[in-house]
Amino acid sequence: MRQMKLIFTLLLVLTCSSITLAQTDGPDRPVSVPEATMAASQQNADKGAATLDAQREKRALQVFLKSVQTQIVSAAEAMPATKYGFTPTDGEFKGVRTFGQQVKHLAATNNILAAAALGEETPGDAGDEMGPETVRTKAEILDYLNASFAYLGRAIDAIDGKNATVNSSPISPMKATETTRLALTVEALIHAFNHYGQMVEYLRMNGVVPPASRS
Repeated sequence: MRQMKLIFTLLLVLTCSSITLAQTDGPDRPVSVPEATMAASQQNADKGAATLDAQREKRALQVFLKSVQTQIVSAAEAMPATKYGFTPTDGEFKGVRTFGQQVKHLAATNNILAAAALGEETPGDAGDEMGPETVRTKAEILDYLNASFAYLGRAIDAIDGKNATVNSSPISPMKATETTRLALTVEALIHAFNHYGQMVEYLRMNGVVPPASRS
């Protein structure tokens, strides 16, 4: 749990670092010394804001990707094949995805967002974020999941110093003018970890402790 919180915190910091904030003061408002210092620092930062330290961002995202992939894949492996069709029945769970569908949806979304980040066509087998109909068994779903993380890794490797905008994705809430490779890959990692939380619930309902939670 501590590791999950750390990853979310770091992802949030990374996302915020890619957004430029502008502040204005009224004409008659006195500016304190700390504010003046911050303003001068901001001006200096703005001079170098035209480029992105791509290598630093790549290294950070590669660490996140490896951690997220390890936890999600291990969780998918831990669920018995006979339980891939499991859905909760107690409480308000009408119409929710099965465990296998959760994993396929996560992987399909990785593929869709990675394709957008790379400027490639959306994979035809991604469906409506559901993944290929032909991928059904546990082994097939695991292969599809691992391949999606490899594809997302390619998108991270393609982050460049200009941080130029790329084509937006229909499943992303970001505007076309704000869509970058960095933003899309961070979005994919956040989305993946959201579904990891749901996978954990499904595992525990079946008496399986998620590998990442074992001491």
